[in-house]
Amino acid sequence: MKTKMHTKFSARYHMCSLLFFLRLFAVLVLLGSLSVSRLWAQTKPGRGDYLTVKVAVMGPGDELYFWWGHIALVIDDAVTGESRFFDYGIFSFEADHFFSNFALGRLRYSCGVSPAERSYRAYRNTNRDITLYTLDLPPQVREEVRRFAETNVLPENKYYWYHHFKDNCSTRIRDIIDLATAGQFKAVLGSAPARYTLRQEVMRHTWFNPFFDWFFSFLMGQDIDVPITVWEEMFLPQAVGDRILDFTYTDAGGNERNLVTKVEALNRAVNRPVVLDVPRRQWPRELVLGLAVSVLIAMLMLLKRGSPVASRISLGVVQSLLGLFFGVAGSVLCFMSFFTNHDYTYHNINVIYVNPLLLAAVPLGILYARGKGGAGRFSHVWFLRALWTYVFLAGVLSLLIRILPNFYQQNQVTLALMLPFAFSLSFFPERIKTFSIRL
Repeated sequence: MKTKMHTKFSARYHMCSLLFFLRLFAVLVLLGSLSVSRLWAQTKPGRGDYLTVKVAVMGPGDELYFWWGHIALVIDDAVTGESRFFDYGIFSFEADHFFSNFALGRLRYSCGVSPAERSYRAYRNTNRDITLYTLDLPPQVREEVRRFAETNVLPENKYYWYHHFKDNCSTRIRDIIDLATAGQFKAVLGSAPARYTLRQEVMRHTWFNPFFDWFFSFLMGQDIDVPITVWEEMFLPQAVGDRILDFTYTDAGGNERNLVTKVEALNRAVNRPVVLDVPRRQWPRELVLGLAVSVLIAMLMLLKRGSPVASRISLGVVQSLLGLFFGVAGSVLCFMSFFTNHDYTYHNINVIYVNPLLLAAVPLGILYARGKGGAGRFSHVWFLRALWTYVFLAGVLSLLIRILPNFYQQNQVTLALMLPFAFSLSFFPERIKTFSIRL
């Protein structure tokens, strides 16, 4: 009986021992699997590991609105094989009320995404520079940038109010780079002084077209003649490319990184006007043109002796054309300065001598050419001379008051163009001639 009991006890003992070890093994397996899962979760590749973030900078194009270049965010996905081009400068001439909104300064732009290669092909076909800057960002940051860009192009988020200097395709990419570097981009460049003012930056891109070079300078008020920071300078796409090239930052792990690891030139424009590294002096060219018009006027006045009719008609036509051109320009300036959201035209001293009043020279010049109404006081001849005398004196005043601290607009370009011929058509030549004879 002892043997049976011993045998039964031994069997139960072995069974319990077996169950104990089985349970212990199961616990160890479970703990091991949890450790392996945790380790795998920590080391397995995430979405960001398969992403490459690039900045694409495109050079100037033919159209006026492309003279300052363009910029976009490019995200390559090694898993899907897609390369996506996130564009923050999309607008359409066919949009509702586009031209009226444009005139009033309510520029509604949008963000969009398209296949990168298709976008590159379009810029190649229009003979534009294409440069890609590959960014060195940690995987989790690359994923954050992707999510941010994807959110931007959603229908409820893609529209924004464009501003030439403060909110455009370039400043949007600048802000994404600041997001990717945890604010370090702005911390370093937000207070660093830029080389030039906004006016000078604009003029570096317009020098090759004399009309628009003058017209943009004429429209821009004194608010853009103040010193700016490098952060503000990056309203220009190429400025973003230049600044990220040598920028370094510290990642979340305390490692210092070069923001750009690779630069690729996908295309180089051929026979396109270069962007000046140093803005040229504009006023000498305009002064030459202003003096040339003055010489023409003097020659037409001398023509009175031999051919008074031809002289009268020519002088009338010249004054009508001058009044039409500068009267229209002055009307545009007044409209933009006082009735629109184009704030870069505000506080523009040019308006005191180039304004709609100059349109009066059109009918007065026609009357002058026809030779009717006489040349006495308050005749069309007198009013024409009074008008150009006003232009000359107001222009000189705008030059003199720059000695005051609150007036610093760089309007030499317009003054150089207008003062010579305004003087020639004013009362002053006759007064000087009379005074000289008396002496």
